Amino acid sequence: MTIYDELVARGLIAQVTDEEEIKECINNGKATFYIGFDCTADSLTAGHFVTLTLMKRLQQAGNTPIALIGGGTTMIGDPSGRTDMRKMLTKEDIDHNAECFKRQMEKFIDFGEGPGKAIMVNNADWLLKLNYVELLREVGAQFSVNNMLRAECYKQRMERGLSFLEFNYMIMQSYDFYHMYQTLGCNMQFGGDDQWSNILGGTELIRKKLGKDAYGLTITLLTDSNGNKMGKTAGNAVWLDPNKTSPYEFYQYWRNVGDADVMKCIRMLTFIPLEQIEEMDKWTDGRINEAKEILAFELTKMVHGEAEAEKAQEAARALFSGAGDTAHMPSTTLTAADFTEGVIGLLDVMVKCGLAPSKKEARRLVEQGGLEINGEKAADPTVRYDSAAFTGEGLILKKGKKVFHRVVTE
Repeated sequence: MTIYDELVARGLIAQVTDEEEIKECINNGKATFYIGFDCTADSLTAGHFVTLTLMKRLQQAGNTPIALIGGGTTMIGDPSGRTDMRKMLTKEDIDHNAECFKRQMEKFIDFGEGPGKAIMVNNADWLLKLNYVELLREVGAQFSVNNMLRAECYKQRMERGLSFLEFNYMIMQSYDFYHMYQTLGCNMQFGGDDQWSNILGGTELIRKKLGKDAYGLTITLLTDSNGNKMGKTAGNAVWLDPNKTSPYEFYQYWRNVGDADVMKCIRMLTFIPLEQIEEMDKWTDGRINEAKEILAFELTKMVHGEAEAEKAQEAARALFSGAGDTAHMPSTTLTAADFTEGVIGLLDVMVKCGLAPSKKEARRLVEQGGLEINGEKAADPTVRYDSAAFTGEGLILKKGKKVFHRVVTE
């Protein structure tokens, strides 16, 4: 099986510009491809998993990945898939976030000198030096406004108002491809399926300006059986940074994926051989939970190392069996500032721990019987606690059947 065939079999490829040329390149290690990462936070998320593992697979097959840090494009903000404008970040914020991305990417991709080693670049190095009038003359003349307005990446933003700042994003991303084609020999751009219009913009710019062929491929977005993007929990991102999402919480996210989604995730995200996955596809009933454990362990090991993955798995199994192991349970430490006149309400505790996004939602959870405190069903949403309640093991909150959280004081 060729590497291209494997990508297809794993369900990773959504759209391609020229399948035969792309096959020829990546199957023979001739692809120098880039994927862009805008620095909108100080950590990558589980949503980046498909992208990172794809880069690793292709590098192992002899191709050269370019990880493009979007220090320049982040200053504009990608409107794709958005109904509102992204938060404007300072250059200092963007530079800090870029450094955080680099450290996390190095766990997946082999950077260094020589053939096949990944290259990391920052588009701030060329975008921030551009003269606007010169850019309009050189690049702007190659884009049809009519075609841009029909692009999928702008559709949602058009409904609420697309700023001229965001409208330039496609041109900036296309210029990245054009620039790297000339300076790094980059002949392909890959990205999520919502990037299709932007990728086509780059291939067209190269064709019009240089008379050369470049290629694009989009990656299947990781969604659950309801069509929702995966990599989030309770409306919050699942981060690769252990200080933002602990290894235990990270493990638990993947351990708790739906039955209908587990095999798709194993196929797309892990490096388990396809032959083994085909056998796992036949598993039913209790073995589905075994598949979820394999998924959670493999991904946690990839991000946090085998030792942390083993700890998370042991803690999860203990809690699931009722053994009550709290050593690696996610926890929140309350400070004196969290108490008012020496007490804190249960609803405030739940919001503080992230078990509910608001006190209204926390009250609803308690009233519907969805919360246990130290093994007993919580019945009174108005209960208040003094600091003594959080000493020793503290309070162990259990939301639903699978989400545990420990609350202690300093």
